[in-house]
Amino acid sequence: MTWFASPDDAAARLGGAGYLADDATATSAYLAGQLGKPLLVEGPAGVGKTELAKAVARAHGAELVRLQCYEGLDEARALYEWNYKKQLLRIQAGSDDESWAATQDDIFSEEFLLTRPLLTAIRRDGPTVLLIDEVDKTDVEVEGLLLEVLSDFQVTVPELGTITATRRPYVVLTSNASRDLSEAVRRRCLFLHLDHPTPEREREIVVSHVPDAEDALVRRVVDVVGRLRSAELRKAPSIAETVDWVRTLVALQAGSLGDDAAAAAMERTLGVVVKHGSDLEAAAKELARA
Repeated sequence: MTWFASPDDAAARLGGAGYLADDATATSAYLAGQLGKPLLVEGPAGVGKTELAKAVARAHGAELVRLQCYEGLDEARALYEWNYKKQLLRIQAGSDDESWAATQDDIFSEEFLLTRPLLTAIRRDGPTVLLIDEVDKTDVEVEGLLLEVLSDFQVTVPELGTITATRRPYVVLTSNASRDLSEAVRRRCLFLHLDHPTPEREREIVVSHVPDAEDALVRRVVDVVGRLRSAELRKAPSIAETVDWVRTLVALQAGSLGDDAAAAAMERTLGVVVKHGSDLEAAAKELARA
């Protein structure tokens, strides 16, 4: 399957799926599909890393299979596990004259296998986008589970053998860079760094999602969000939160109000973009300077 015909095609298709990609992003998205290599997207939280994978899936009507990474993630949650309750019932239901070898062969068959995201994506026949989200939150040992998938697009189940993908999924890994990933994982991936967009690009993104917002309101919100990202907040506002703030202010008809009334509406709705009580005071000061 050809995911994208060219970087320009990638930009157009992603745009049609609601994702405005810059040249580097469009080129990386194209190459990931063309070369059949996983794409590692790294950058701060809220810059559109996860949304890129979702947009690729939307652009092609592909199934999105997501592995949400977290500390303590293990093989049973990432690859597969056996349905132990069902196996026990099968053993109990076996006849007295049935050999253990026959029972063992039966209970370690497809009927008793519970597939998790990595194996599910490998086994799908249809177009599939595999999103391995926030891979930096896992333990280092978990990266070993990914290497076989990322290298050969196959998974080995000792009782069943090696299961190889009949149709390679489009793989996107995201990382907030909270820890360094191993070189073994990085070697197997194309790399894309995403950062917060320029004000011009962010205004384009907002307008694409909230086309009825007045230009002056969009500019003011994007300017304030930029100031908040430069301030020492516990959590910088994401692009999605910028869009949500504009939607909120449009719902309050803040764009048709005077400057003072609009500023008051923005102050009342700071909770859309500021998520910690300790950040509210600093955010209010930045809003007053805008």
